[in-house]
Amino acid sequence: MNEQSLPENRPSTDEYFLEIARVVGKRGTCDRGRIGVVLVRDKRILATGYVGSPIGMPHCDEVGHEMNKVIHEDGSVSQHCIRTSHGEINAICNAARYGVAIDGATLYGKFEPCYTCAKAIINAGIKRVVCEKQYHAASETRRLFQEAGIELVVVTPEVEQYENQ
Repeated sequence: MNEQSLPENRPSTDEYFLEIARVVGKRGTCDRGRIGVVLVRDKRILATGYVGSPIGMPHCDEVGHEMNKVIHEDGSVSQHCIRTSHGEINAICNAARYGVAIDGATLYGKFEPCYTCAKAIINAGIKRVVCEKQYHAASETRRLFQEAGIELVVVTPEVEQYENQ
């Protein structure tokens, strides 16, 4: 049986792992997205990660956000919490910490990775990124992925909205 002939109530592989990423995100400790990430190869989970402060450091949910304003080339301003590491970085670090090879993996997450995470994804050898929505600051991510040959799949091509974007 192939993906096209699945029973109506059975999710596709991408839907399945995106749903797992949603659950992983519930562990996040910064309420500005609660992003969860799942790294998968050959339909097997290799590692997970979610938004959170470095091990042993205070979390946003405990002490508040550490906000940083970024002024973009077009003059627009966005705000970013810099207290935490993103789910993508944490998943890659978790794999490294436990000696799990992720070369050739697919990354599943809530929305497109930021520029910093995109560079880590490329260097980690991840070949495919599947996300639910677009990220408001992902134009450089899209360019990098295209140049690096990373397949980017955005299920719903609309920008994810959240407070203090």
